[in-house]
Amino acid sequence: MGQDGDVWSAGDAYERYIGRWSRLIAEAFVPWLGVPPGRRWLDVGCGTGVLTAVVVAMADPLQVVGVDPSEAFLDRAREQVEDERAVFRHGDAQALPLADGSVDAVVSGLALNFVPDPERAVAEFARVVNPGGAVAAYVWDYAGGMAMLRHFWDAAADLAPEAARLDEGHRFPICLPEPLTRLWTDAGLTKVTVQAIEVPSVFPDFDHYWQPFLGGQGPAPGYVASLSEERRRALREHLRERLPSAPDGSLTLPAAAWAIKGTPV
Repeated sequence: MGQDGDVWSAGDAYERYIGRWSRLIAEAFVPWLGVPPGRRWLDVGCGTGVLTAVVVAMADPLQVVGVDPSEAFLDRAREQVEDERAVFRHGDAQALPLADGSVDAVVSGLALNFVPDPERAVAEFARVVNPGGAVAAYVWDYAGGMAMLRHFWDAAADLAPEAARLDEGHRFPICLPEPLTRLWTDAGLTKVTVQAIEVPSVFPDFDHYWQPFLGGQGPAPGYVASLSEERRRALREHLRERLPSAPDGSLTLPAAAWAIKGTPV
């Protein structure tokens, strides 16, 4: 459960909704960090293991510990990442179950904005990493560049202005370069760098775009689930009219994230 009742528990629904695009971001994010092989990693808010799997595949780690508060997500992660170097544990980003300076790299993908106290979480990231290690994360650019969600919330607000208060672009102001930089520097991290990462999210047709919003995972699907059948149908058709489809009916939308990294003194 995230902020304001956001539900994150069903691995399959998460994968269809947002996990597949997260994987593409992770494949750009991990090399950007430049962590040498044979290091110990911690993936905070590991969810279904998307980022953990990319670390295993691309960074040749000694070990990756994935921590998440959802047992259902952890079960899915164990199924998805069949590598003895990956270990998954129940835990809270605000009170990590690791000793001080016990890992070489701490990463977090698409999770930080759902932590009730992100300042405390980043302080924990800095606590468990060793001097000279890397502390890094990425979050969606909800305010603009994550187009599948930007179009959704703009359409929802057209039909029901009160929907705007649920829009992640408004709810999660930390998902921008300046607030992220403050989080990292306030935690005592240095050499802080923010990088935009953008990948395409491709849907064969409108139905492939719409169907994941019916899975109940996250703020937008949660909003869809709260609507009457009539209002759900109206939103669906309004979205269909708004989205920039190709002549063959396919949709290609940018999926943009902000990535940040820093180093403890």
